[in-house]
Amino acid sequence: MVIEKNRVVAIDYVLKDDDGLEMDSSDGTPLLYLHGNGNLIPGLEKQLEGKKTGDKLHCVIAPEDAYGLRDEEMVFTVSRDDFAEAETIELGMQFHAPHEGGVSVVTVTGIDGDKISLDANHPLAGKTLHFDVSVSDIREASAEELQHGHVHGAHAHEDDDCGCGCSGSCDDDDDCGCSGGCGNCH
Repeated sequence: MVIEKNRVVAIDYVLKDDDGLEMDSSDGTPLLYLHGNGNLIPGLEKQLEGKKTGDKLHCVIAPEDAYGLRDEEMVFTVSRDDFAEAETIELGMQFHAPHEGGVSVVTVTGIDGDKISLDANHPLAGKTLHFDVSVSDIREASAEELQHGHVHGAHAHEDDDCGCGCSGSCDDDDDCGCSGGCGNCH
């Protein structure tokens, strides 16, 4: 069986930056995703297309095919009063911020008195990513996985919750809140 759209794929990976510094890894627990449904960055998904169990590959993914280029318009300042627990704000803290397109993670990048600088760019935006990947399994997706656009079950994610409100199995709901491929199942 080969990797193609709507197949559940298990990969082991190590992610490094341009300097060879390890930034992330599957750490011995394969990452499962539904191929072709936006659950991985586009460049990595493209590199995995057509691979089979046991294949190993090194992928260099440009920012445009990963988390995009940095957008300085996504860096802004707000008042400390905009936070519920304003006294606890520290550099590096991250928050979920709702917007028209959904929810973004924003990072505190500066504190100047009552002014808090935030960056809504993905932390890996603008970075070239280096992946060493091993394909450990490929299977057909279930009807429920196809309907919801992501992998379900105990091995889908470490805590069985993709972060989009469906708690992994979606409990036979017609709409688990993921909008078909939330991209959080990784």
